[in-house]
Amino acid sequence: MMEDYCAFSKGHKCLKWDDYELTRHELEEADVLCHGNWIEIQKLYEYIEKLKSILKENNIDYPEM
Repeated sequence: MMEDYCAFSKGHKCLKWDDYELTRHELEEADVLCHGNWIEIQKLYEYIEKLKSILKENNIDYPEM
């Protein structure tokens, strides 16, 4: 595992560590956002299916994709 230490720098701070931390946090945030978006998409698909069902029951035409 990468650590925040580098024997070759003056302050012994790993210069890539900040990039690693930032990238890790961005990926975590992207994962949360994607998961939330997928849940919303699933709910919208369910809503569309319900509306299509109501239209079919009432013999109302609707555009197909």
